[in-house]
Amino acid sequence: MIDKSKVACFSGHRRLPQDCEELRAKLKKEIVSLIERGVVFFGAGGAWGFDILAEETVLQLKEDYPHIRLVLVLPCPPDQQTMKWSADQRQRYYEILERADKVRILSPQYTNDCMLARNRHLVDNSAYLICYLRERRGGTAYTVRYAREQGLDIIRL
Repeated sequence: MIDKSKVACFSGHRRLPQDCEELRAKLKKEIVSLIERGVVFFGAGGAWGFDILAEETVLQLKEDYPHIRLVLVLPCPPDQQTMKWSADQRQRYYEILERADKVRILSPQYTNDCMLARNRHLVDNSAYLICYLRERRGGTAYTVRYAREQGLDIIRL
């Protein structure tokens, strides 16, 4: 069993600002801060948008911090999760998938609640949540509320 104090997860919207370099810089700064506090495992759900940005940032930081690990917790098989994505989006996703340290698929097929199950799994196994939250409803808002209820340290970008 992994010590949750060494685990952080991500949640954020699929739509990001047109120029997300400022968001990427803030995200990188917060991840480095957590690494310096002893976090080793970073869990993400493979969704388009903020998840992909976070996953790519963790993989980039592995060059300077080779001990950190990217753990993908997917709601369903990759071909089902990316069914409506563009070819470019799928290519980025599969590149991340190949470089992740661990991949866990929660459901053998897409279901109406598999995304919710993924979000809850990430929160239930983490001490920290780094989030990009701009809306009061939706999956990210639910995940942040759930993380607060579970006592996670929430880092809002």
